Amino acid sequence: MKIRLAKYLADHGLCSRRAASRLIDEGRVLVNQRPANHIDHVDADDQIQVDQQPFHATTTKHYVLYHKPVGIDCNLNPDKTDSLYHLLQHFPMRLFPVGRLDKDSCGLVLLTNDGELAQRLLHPDFYHEKTYQVTVDKPLMSEVLTRLATGVSWTVGPHSYQSRPCRVTPLSDCSFEIVLTQGLNRQIRYMCRSQGFKVVQLKRVQLAQFSLADLAEGCFQALSLCGNSSGF
Repeated sequence: MKIRLAKYLADHGLCSRRAASRLIDEGRVLVNQRPANHIDHVDADDQIQVDQQPFHATTTKHYVLYHKPVGIDCNLNPDKTDSLYHLLQHFPMRLFPVGRLDKDSCGLVLLTNDGELAQRLLHPDFYHEKTYQVTVDKPLMSEVLTRLATGVSWTVGPHSYQSRPCRVTPLSDCSFEIVLTQGLNRQIRYMCRSQGFKVVQLKRVQLAQFSLADLAEGCFQALSLCGNSSGF
């Protein structure tokens, strides 16, 4: 049975569905020797190329936890020496990160080839929790933590954003833990900036049920998931 191209690429290990859509938009995908479009429906009988390379579908799912250090860029750009792309070349299977953790942040990144799981973890409608430990540049007042928990707004260029209500727990005078159910670009940094604070350290410790635990910085840990990942 033929399915939409972006879903096919995600289900068969290329990347998340959102990332597959971007590849199609950028003209980097061919179907049967012609530029792909979003209404294409494909199956194993179709010839698919991504970045001029044949796409080989896989059905075996892999899951790896990575403790990303500061300085590694999650954008998979082979032209950048600090890109996560180069680390992933050491694995025998194709993997991609679920979402992005910005270059100046550290902590948990889930690597997988399970596009369906990535779609569910990234889509805001599923309200999957992401937990971070945050250190800012000056002491925090309880009113600031309350405002962060209630929801704040900010603008970036012509665009305005609003954070959902979230859980915020103080850890020290200048640090707190925050649990989000959305993943806007550099969200925590912008939330703090809206209250007059600068983030000096940001660490993700949990993504849904996946935990950083005691995984050392720069290290990887393979996981085995039982059952159907689409249940997440």
